[in-house]
Amino acid sequence: MVNLVNLESVSKSYGMRPLLDAVSLGVGAGDRIGVVGLNGGGKTTLLEVLAGLEPPSGGRVSRARDLRQAVVTQRTELPEGSTVRHAVLDPLGITAEHEWAADPRARAILGGLGITALGVDSPVATMSGGERRRVALAAALVQELDLLILDEPTNHLDVEGVRWLAEHLLARGTALVVVTHDRWFLDTVATNTWEVVGGRVEQYEGGYADWVYARAERARLAATLEEKRQNLARKELAWLRRGPPARTSKPRYRIEAAEALISDVPPPRDSVELLAFAKRRLGRTVLELEDVSVSLGDRTMVDRLTWRIGPGDRIGLVGVNGSGKTTVLRLLAGDLEPGRGKRIQGQTVRLAYLSQELHDLPGTQRVLEAVEEIARRVTLGKQELSASQLAERFGFPAQRQWTPVADLSGGERRRLQIARLLMAEPNVLLLDEPTNDLDIDTLQQLEDLLDGWPGTLVVVSHDRYLVERVCDAVYALLGDGQVTHLPGGIDEYLARRDTVAAPSAKRAETVSNAAEQRAARKELARLERRLDTLTTRETSLHAALAEAATDAERLLELDAELRAVVAEKSTVEQRWLDIADLAE
Repeated sequence: MVNLVNLESVSKSYGMRPLLDAVSLGVGAGDRIGVVGLNGGGKTTLLEVLAGLEPPSGGRVSRARDLRQAVVTQRTELPEGSTVRHAVLDPLGITAEHEWAADPRARAILGGLGITALGVDSPVATMSGGERRRVALAAALVQELDLLILDEPTNHLDVEGVRWLAEHLLARGTALVVVTHDRWFLDTVATNTWEVVGGRVEQYEGGYADWVYARAERARLAATLEEKRQNLARKELAWLRRGPPARTSKPRYRIEAAEALISDVPPPRDSVELLAFAKRRLGRTVLELEDVSVSLGDRTMVDRLTWRIGPGDRIGLVGVNGSGKTTVLRLLAGDLEPGRGKRIQGQTVRLAYLSQELHDLPGTQRVLEAVEEIARRVTLGKQELSASQLAERFGFPAQRQWTPVADLSGGERRRLQIARLLMAEPNVLLLDEPTNDLDIDTLQQLEDLLDGWPGTLVVVSHDRYLVERVCDAVYALLGDGQVTHLPGGIDEYLARRDTVAAPSAKRAETVSNAAEQRAARKELARLERRLDTLTTRETSLHAALAEAATDAERLLELDAELRAVVAEKSTVEQRWLDIADLAE
C-alpha cells in the first residue's frame, strides 16, 4: 500500500533545540494515529511538518498526488470578518438555507459540535476561542478528505461532543493523525499510537490501553526507565485491566503477559481506608448548599438546590457546556454568593479551588520558590514529598525548577498551579477542568497522587477517563437547576442525554423541514415570476422575428437573444421541478 504521506529521515529544530531527529514514518489510507508525548516535546511540530505547514530542517517529506487533506491546529485562524456560513458552508457551494438544512453531513457536523445553536450567520469575530476552534473543526469535517490532521480537537468539547467526534471519525474512514491528551478518545479512535520522545517517534499498535501495556513491557524488558516510571505505568495498566470490559473491549496486547506484569500491583486506592481517614480529618459536615438559587441575567443556573457533600466523597460533575458546572463549583468554593439560600462549610475544612484561570501565580519567582512559598514538605495520603519532589512529579526536573515563572508556557503554569494547590495540604479539593494543557504523563502523576489522597474531591471535567479513574460518584447538571446523582456514571449520563436529544432532534428536524419548506416556496415564487418574464420576452421575440424577415443583421441579433431566453427558461423550469416537492 502506498502511503499518503511519508517522512524520510526528517529533522526539525528551533534554534539549538532539536524536536525531531531523523524521523522516518508514514501515514497510510485509513490509518487512525494518535500522537502523544510531553508538552513541548514536538507533537505539534510533527503535525505541522506532516501537514506541510512547516518545512523540515533536514530529510524529505513526500505526499501522494492530489492528496485531499485538512489541518486544524491550535494556530488555525478563520478568515477575518467571516461567519459560520462563510467558513463552513460556502466552500461546499451551499448558499441557500434549505440547502444546508437538507445536507445530512453538514447538519450532523454543525449539530454534533454544538454550532447550530450559535447560528450559521453568527460572526466568528465575536465568538470565544473555544467556539472558533469548533467552527474551524467543522470547516474541516464537512470536506471530502483523504487525510485529516487535528491538534487537540477535544479541548473545547464536552463529554457528549467528544463522544460524537469519536463516532464521526470512526464512521467516515478518513485517515487521521491526531494529537490528544484525552485517553478515552485515544483508546476509542486510534489504531496506532505515536509517542514523540527525545526527538524520536516511537510507534505502537493500538490505542491508549495498548500503549500503556507496551510501554510498561518495554521498560521491564529493557530495564532502562527509572523504577518510579515503571511502577506508575504498571499501576495504570492494573487499573485498565481491572476496569469495565468496555474500557478495553478489543485489547490487542497479550492478556497473559499483562496479568503477569501487574500480578503484585495493589488496587489504585483503598476506598474504605481513605473514607475512614477523611472522616477523622473532616468530621460530619464538609460542604452543604441549602435551598440555593443563582441566576445569570435572565437565566436560572441553579434553582432551590440542596446538596450535601460529605467526608471522603469523590465526585465527578458533568454537563453540557454552559450548563452551570463552574457556577456550582464557585458556589461550593464560596467565590459566588447565591441569590437565595445559604452555603455551609465545616469548621475543619481546608479548601483548595483550582479555577480555569492562571492569575494566582507569582511571576517574579522561580518554579521551586513558588512551590516552597506554600510549604517545603507535604504529606499526601501515605506519601511524604519535598517541594522539589512534588515539582518533579509535575514535570519540572531539577534544572527546570530554577526557571522564572514568567517564562513558563501555559501548560507548565497549569502544572505549577496544581503543585502549589497540593502543597497546602487541603482536605477538600475543587478542581475545574484540571486536565487542560496537561500531557498524558502529567495526568498519570496527578491521578496517582489523587488515588491516595484522603479528602473530599469534586471534579468538573470533560475528560471521561479522569472522572472514571479518580471519582467514585458522578453527578450531572441536566438543565433543571438541580444536581442529579447518576449511579451508572457517565454511561448513564450519555444515555439520559440521548433520550433528551431524541425528541429535540425530531423537533429540530420538524423546524428545519418547515424552514426548508418556507425557503423552497419563496424560491418557487421567484422562479415563477422569472418564468412569466421569460415567456413574455419569448413571445415578443417571435413577433419581432416575423417583422424583421427582410433584415438579415437584425434577424441574427434577435435569433441569438431568443436562443439565450429559451436556454434560461429551460434552466429555470428544471430548477422549479427540482424544488417543487420541497415546497409541498
